[in-house]
Amino acid sequence: MDATPSSNEQLSRYISFTRQSWEKLRDNMPLTLSETRLRALQGLNEHVSLQETTQIYLPLSRLLSLYVAATQNLHKATDTFLETTSARVPYIIGIAGSVAVGKSTTARLLQALLAEWPSHPRVDLVTTDGFLYPKHTLEARGLMSRKGFPESYDLRHLLQFLIEVKSGRPTVTAPVYSHLTYDIVANEVQYIQQPDILIIEGLNVLQTSRMRSGKTARLFVSDFFDFSIYVDAEEKDIERWYIERFLTLRETAFRNPTSYFHRHASLSIEGAIEVARGLWQQINAPNLRENIQPTRERAHLILKKGPDHRVQEVRLRKL
Repeated sequence: MDATPSSNEQLSRYISFTRQSWEKLRDNMPLTLSETRLRALQGLNEHVSLQETTQIYLPLSRLLSLYVAATQNLHKATDTFLETTSARVPYIIGIAGSVAVGKSTTARLLQALLAEWPSHPRVDLVTTDGFLYPKHTLEARGLMSRKGFPESYDLRHLLQFLIEVKSGRPTVTAPVYSHLTYDIVANEVQYIQQPDILIIEGLNVLQTSRMRSGKTARLFVSDFFDFSIYVDAEEKDIERWYIERFLTLRETAFRNPTSYFHRHASLSIEGAIEVARGLWQQINAPNLRENIQPTRERAHLILKKGPDHRVQEVRLRKL
C-alpha cells in the first residue's frame, strides 16, 4: 500500500491501491493459469494479460481466500458454542457493474483462480441473467425495452434461490439463459451442490429496491453476499466497449439464423454503430445511471478500469 494516505482517503470508506502497491499483496503466490486457459476465460473484445492477472486478480484471489477461511472458522466457532453441526454453506461473492464492463470475465477469472486454492476446490458461478423473466413475460408486460432493469428480473425466484443456498440445501437449481436466443432456456437448469464458493454475477446485484407498494423490501440480493465487487469504468469507455462488442457479434453470433439479433448481421458498419449507440443511449446508459452506478459504494471492493480495459486502481472498503 502507498505509504501515507491523503486527507481525502482518511475520510473515505475505502483504501486505494495503485496497480504496483496492490500487486505486492499477492505474497509471491505463483500464477498457475496458462495463456491458453486465460484466453478461454475472456469475453469478447477484452484481452486480459498474464501480467494483469498477476498484478490484479491473483492478489484479489488471495484476499478472498483469507476471507473464506475466516468465515469458515467463524461458522465452526458458532457450531462449537451451540454444540451443533450446521450444513455446509457456500461463501457467496457478488460481482456487479455495467453491461460490457467486463463482469463476466472478472467472474470467470476469479472462479478459476479461487479453485486453485487447496482449501476450496469447488467454485461455482451463476449469472443473474437466468433470473430474467422469460421473453414472453417481458413482452406481455411491455418490458422488452427495459431488459436488464430491476423490474425485468424475477426477484422472488432469485431470492428463493439464495435462501436455499445459504440454508445449506444439498442441491439447488438455477435457470439457464441463452444470449443467442435472448431468452431463458426451457427445461434446462444449473445444479448447485454445496460448493465452497459461489460467485453471483449480474448488473443489479448490489441494488436496494422498493416494492410496488412503496414499502422498502425486507430482503435484498446483497444480503446473502459475504463479499461484493463492483467493476467500474468511465461511461464513455463502457459505451465504446459496448459498440465494439456489438460490431464483433455482428460478424459472429448474429450470423447464426437462430440468433435473436440475426437481423443486425446484414447491417453496414455505419448502420451497426448507429443501432448499437441507440441501444446504449436508450437502454444501457439509463440503467447504468439510474440503477447500477449508484450501488458502487456498497461494494466491498471496486476495480476501476482505464480506457484499455486494464484495472488502474483497486479500492478496498475499510472493515
